Amino acid sequence: MDNLLDDFKNAWRRPNNALPQIIIINVVIFLVLAVLNIFGKIAGVEFISNFVYDQFSIPPAFADFIQRPWTLITYAFAHSLNSIFHILFNMLVLYWFGKLIVEYLGNQKLINLYVLGALAGGIIYLLVYNLIPYYIDRSNFPGMVGASAAVYAITLAAATLLPNYTFYLMFLGPVKIKYIAGFYILISFLGTVGGNAGGNIAHLGGAFIGYVYIKQLQSGTDWGLWIGGVMSFFKSLFTKQAPIKVSHKRAKTENRSATTSKTTSSTGHNIANQAEIDAILDKISQSGYESLSKEEKQKLFNASNKS
Repeated sequence: MDNLLDDFKNAWRRPNNALPQIIIINVVIFLVLAVLNIFGKIAGVEFISNFVYDQFSIPPAFADFIQRPWTLITYAFAHSLNSIFHILFNMLVLYWFGKLIVEYLGNQKLINLYVLGALAGGIIYLLVYNLIPYYIDRSNFPGMVGASAAVYAITLAAATLLPNYTFYLMFLGPVKIKYIAGFYILISFLGTVGGNAGGNIAHLGGAFIGYVYIKQLQSGTDWGLWIGGVMSFFKSLFTKQAPIKVSHKRAKTENRSATTSKTTSSTGHNIANQAEIDAILDKISQSGYESLSKEEKQKLFNASNKS
């Protein structure tokens, strides 16, 4: 058990490791919520596990959302407890396409895309369920969870950046990722009036921001710079600052001043003989070092020591 925990800690602490860290966060949250759900049902206190789960679930009605606005981001780190395939599929796609983003753009860009995708998916979801009558009439469900919007952002970003990159799929063989991304978008669009309409709408919002992010990045604008700034701020709150040590070393200061004066006084000598040194260097370039006289070699040696 200790070895397993050590492996887990090492995987988490490894530098430039954003992709595994995001996956670990999702898996840990899923396991914690699942365990709470099981014990809540067994102990007859299911309301506790439901309350915790609600803190990760973004409700469709804006009146409910303003009571827990943090769900605009937390929903993207939780998954349905009814089927393990929800988190399994999301993490697999995140891994496949996330590796491309990390390889070509770096870890911070992956984090930027994940966060922006989650925000875009959540905002589109809220707008649709609060502005369009068809969806308002169908907003009587607890809420939405899942990393899909963030994963779609990463998927479309990779397909926009590297449209002809090829994945080898079982039973299909080599397929360019632009076609895989297009298939995902089509499936989500067709599902916007189905049982998981909210989730599919969020998918499209995430996909859109992934495409726009790469296009803006290619034009020189990084829409995710603020995310890195926010992360740095919170990291600084938990990082101990090394105390500034002030030491007074008068003797060394005096020696340094003397050395500086000595160097300054010798600078004039170097400048005065610069033409002669240049001539020696030209002679070396034409005839080699061995062509110098003993006097010329000594002058070059002295000049190099003074510089």
